[in-house]
Amino acid sequence: MKKVLVLCTGNSCRSQIAEGYLRYFGGDKAHIYSAGIETHGVNPRAVQVMKEDAIDLSGHTSNHIDEYTGVDFDYVITVCDNAKESCPYFPTSAQKFHYNFSDPAKAKGSEEEIMHQFRAVRQLIRDYCSDFVSKNLA
Repeated sequence: MKKVLVLCTGNSCRSQIAEGYLRYFGGDKAHIYSAGIETHGVNPRAVQVMKEDAIDLSGHTSNHIDEYTGVDFDYVITVCDNAKESCPYFPTSAQKFHYNFSDPAKAKGSEEEIMHQFRAVRQLIRDYCSDFVSKNLA
């Protein structure tokens, strides 16, 4: 079974959303992990926006990349430029993918405006994950 790591800065929003969708689309084709170069806790708005799409992130934890140094990943997906540029080297033969999704946690405005940004980023990540699974885990 393939092993996929989704990497972000704080493992709170984008990587959590991607982990949820990769598990949803990938089913039993892969073990999906997510981590950050830091840990910021799982963002409650990420949990809320994924619940709207019937995916439960409430049991997820924010994990540091160092927790996975012994895992031989097949794929590593960075979902923000900061993680791609700041990721400490760890030995892996994984195929690397990158897409810089904007950080919805930095959205400003009313709660409605912030949630609109979360939903927009969620849709981009959903589409990316669906495509990734069909091309790499089929």
